[in-house]
Amino acid sequence: MSHIDRTGQPGDPAGEGTPPRPEPEPEEPAEPAEKAGPPTPETAVAKAPDPAPGQEASPPSDEPPTGSQELAARGRGPLPPVLLAALGVVFGDIGTSPLYALQTVYSVDHNAVEPTPLDVYGVLSLVFWSVMTIVTVKYVVLVMRADNDGEGGILALTALLRRRLRGRRAFSTITLLGIIGAALFYGDSVITPAISVMSAVEGLQVVDPDAGSVVVPVSLTILALLFVIQRFGTELVGRAFGPVMILWFGTLAALGLPAIARHPQVLLGLSPTYAVEFAVQRPVVAFIAMGAIVLTITGAEALYADMGHFGARAIRIAWFGVVFPALTLNYLGQSALILHDPSAVDNPFFRLAPEPLVVPIVVLATAATVIASQAVISGAFSVSAQALHLGLIPRLTVRHTSRHAGGQIYVPAINWALFTGVVVLIVGFGSSASLANAYGLSVTGTLVLTTVLFGGLAHRGWKWPLWRIAIFMVVIGGLEAAFLGANLTKIAHGGWLPIVIASVVITVMTTWVWGAALVRARREEIEGPLSAWLAKVDTGQRGITRVPGHAIYLHTNQSTVPLALKENLRFNHVVHEHVAIVSVEVGNVPHVRHVDRVTVTDIGRPDDGIVAIRIKLGFNDSQDVPHNLRWSQGQCSDFEFDAERARYFLSVLDVHAGRQGSPVLRLRKHLFVLLGRVAGSRVLSFRLPPQRTVILGGTLYI
Repeated sequence: MSHIDRTGQPGDPAGEGTPPRPEPEPEEPAEPAEKAGPPTPETAVAKAPDPAPGQEASPPSDEPPTGSQELAARGRGPLPPVLLAALGVVFGDIGTSPLYALQTVYSVDHNAVEPTPLDVYGVLSLVFWSVMTIVTVKYVVLVMRADNDGEGGILALTALLRRRLRGRRAFSTITLLGIIGAALFYGDSVITPAISVMSAVEGLQVVDPDAGSVVVPVSLTILALLFVIQRFGTELVGRAFGPVMILWFGTLAALGLPAIARHPQVLLGLSPTYAVEFAVQRPVVAFIAMGAIVLTITGAEALYADMGHFGARAIRIAWFGVVFPALTLNYLGQSALILHDPSAVDNPFFRLAPEPLVVPIVVLATAATVIASQAVISGAFSVSAQALHLGLIPRLTVRHTSRHAGGQIYVPAINWALFTGVVVLIVGFGSSASLANAYGLSVTGTLVLTTVLFGGLAHRGWKWPLWRIAIFMVVIGGLEAAFLGANLTKIAHGGWLPIVIASVVITVMTTWVWGAALVRARREEIEGPLSAWLAKVDTGQRGITRVPGHAIYLHTNQSTVPLALKENLRFNHVVHEHVAIVSVEVGNVPHVRHVDRVTVTDIGRPDDGIVAIRIKLGFNDSQDVPHNLRWSQGQCSDFEFDAERARYFLSVLDVHAGRQGSPVLRLRKHLFVLLGRVAGSRVLSFRLPPQRTVILGGTLYI
């Protein structure tokens, strides 16, 4: 499997890096790679290279997806297969909301919402118009226009807005908002598998009230299997997802239609006047209900985050043609049932089903919730990859699990972190109803932040007039603010959970960004300017001997001397005949054509054999340095790459936390050092031959 990592020595506190550079304002320009900075050495020691990559590290192909393959994976191929795939992945989360949403609404705050006509019609109206306004208008119609070269999600939106900002304070503020949004999404990715699978398994209690004792072990077993198979990728399993979700959405509609036919007056609830009447006559209850109604729009962010896999067109057609009608019919059917039989509020979804069909529907619902869980797990992998390339987290191993779809990736560290969190939640909360209070806050927080970022992009990037932005912020932002406010009241009853998860993620990301900037600045001081070093070599100062061979130094900041080169000269007093200072830059586009990837520049005097090579990659391109260097052949007469003889030089620095500063500062230093320890091997990341890779290192106290 192939690996993608951050720019240069990605995500490694000992890696080389340069600060992000501002870009001009052209339409959708490619954002420069964000780089984490490296520490500086105090003493240099030689270290053995990393061991050869094992079988698991082998990629399915040396090449990333081709342009045509990537376009097909994004929904620009034949429409029916893409629609089927989109239904099987994108809509799992929002498609399983009918399992627990209305049940939670009528059980929240000790049954504050009553099964009376006023409350039932009011809740139904709020549900319908929330889905219409936030999912349909905001995400499907508007936000999905903000694609970052086809990619979506809150970090993609953050990247689009950041490149249009010039001030450091504005840049930092938008970055922080993106970090918070990503942190809340991680919380959603932990909570969704737990609540979705438990809510489906709880359907067994409709048939056997004593089945409650098996809910936790069955849910844990199902999810354990799901997380175990992540390493194999979703390409093969995903082929079955589409038909399952087609059957699921057909079942949603089929369950709702008979109840609507028996009680057609429920259609009155589609009028927004009932939502207004409910809010006016029972404002406190309506506010409480909003905290649970938000469950009907969970998964809206997934539509945007998964846009890069299937394309906006396929997602829009699937939403309007299949998903939205099926959801509407099912919510109408549940509401009609509650109007006729108020006792059905205990589990209105499964009460819609004829008793002989309950068990088959439980099985189908469980399959659908597994797919919903897969959607957010895959989303968490995508967010992690984007965070990696924005320099927000340490370098992690990211494996492509498909030869044709660049978006299908697996991040082992994130996978097992999510699984650990899911196990803790299922065991700790025990039921989907108990977990529902924790669910809403992460969802509403992400919704609000996406609205703020989109408003900024519409103003700065699309030049929307202020009156249009005001309408967008008042109508959609106001509704989402109400959802957020209602969920803030549940902090003491489980709402604290996403806050804790988000706080941990925010602390990790901000600490990494802070520490990387600190060590980058200190390293640049020690390395010194490259121009001065070149002058020293060109004048042939004593103690410098040129020896035969090709030396490749991985180094992102081409204005300073690579640390490994400096230490090699210091200890061995030699410089190879052919020296290439290679920078690997990962841009904010999925792929870069091979002919556009490599640029060779002669940086020394003519015929001195010293060149700079810049490798520009997309975030879904393989970072196989030897393979990419083959494209440098013939670009410069002063350098010829010899793939069979070249030696590669990397720097590894041992970072330690100094004792200076307050206890909080020292704790932050220790966290940064710990994060640096989990960073993956650059030998594996860049596919370097271990037997021809030399690693020089040193120590840094921060």
